Amino acid sequence: MVDFAGWSMPVQYASIIEEHLATRTAAGMFDVSHMGRLDVTGSASRDWLESLLTRRVADLDVGRCRYTLVTTEDAGVTILDDALVGRVVDAADGTPQMTLVVNASNRDRVVAWLRGRLPATGVVLVDRTTETAMIAVQGPAAVGIVCSLCADADAARIGGLGNYRCTSATVAGIPAAVSRTGYTGEDGVELVVPGPHAVAVWEALLAAGGPRGLRTCGLGARDTLRLEAGMPLYGHELTANADPFALGLGLAVNLESPQGTVRTFPGAAALRRMRDEPARRVRVGLAGVSRRAAREGAAVLRPGDAAAVGVVTSGSFSPSLGHAVAMALVDREAAVSDAPLEVAVREAREAVRVTSLPFYRRTNPRK
Repeated sequence: MVDFAGWSMPVQYASIIEEHLATRTAAGMFDVSHMGRLDVTGSASRDWLESLLTRRVADLDVGRCRYTLVTTEDAGVTILDDALVGRVVDAADGTPQMTLVVNASNRDRVVAWLRGRLPATGVVLVDRTTETAMIAVQGPAAVGIVCSLCADADAARIGGLGNYRCTSATVAGIPAAVSRTGYTGEDGVELVVPGPHAVAVWEALLAAGGPRGLRTCGLGARDTLRLEAGMPLYGHELTANADPFALGLGLAVNLESPQGTVRTFPGAAALRRMRDEPARRVRVGLAGVSRRAAREGAAVLRPGDAAAVGVVTSGSFSPSLGHAVAMALVDREAAVSDAPLEVAVREAREAVRVTSLPFYRRTNPRK
């Protein structure tokens, strides 16, 4: 157990590799209650978020989620966090009901920034993080395990969810918000349940999933899984001053509306310049030959050359592939598919090759 953004979090329950491989082949269960969960409601909630987030919200249908960035106009643009914005079932009077899921380490500043921009009327922002719990069940058997704890109608609704869709259901007798989302590259769902019932839901999932190969997983496996899936992590690939287009995150930045009109949100002008003036370095994958992994901050070099052409942002041994992998920011002229490079590992240099992301892609992905 370690302190993580003020939360006591498990790094591992047993073996990180065993937890990782269980998620790839059966199911892994993660306590992700440290993630910030915010409710944004009121007649103006959708329009308000549209004016603040990099991703379009005005055309977000009920039951859908989108990946977005939260930005300010400090120094042109500053990325406060990446987040998921969702629209749950509207209120009886048609009032939009919106949600935001943010990173634990950025939650306080994101909440403070949003509250500082609340209009006088029409929007209510409530931080539900400490009164709810969030459980991620990921892997090829994950959805079946969750559905086994639901009545037929709820099981059918969860089973029929597409990627980045959300619904409500009763799981193990407890009301839950369910989304077909995750941070592992696998199929699966994330459940938000009332805090007092979290242990009961967790234990019911463990009892139902244990015979099907489900393992409880900690931060260690969560990190190796997201790295194999090529997913950025705030503070590593994604930083306050990062260029999202150079990171391959242009999908999270909608600078125009569906009708082609220019969107305005904090930092939009600076992001438009970034899009139109490509950065010197871009994010790539690096596949190693050995098991020796480069870590964050390690230099990326051309063979036989002492001058760095990039820097590693995340690196680890890949349990699924059997060799080291890393994500790095490298000079564009070095970001050529299959190009040989080297990374600094302690006092040595390890051979790697540039590869596309993700390193791992599951078969039969859902849409």
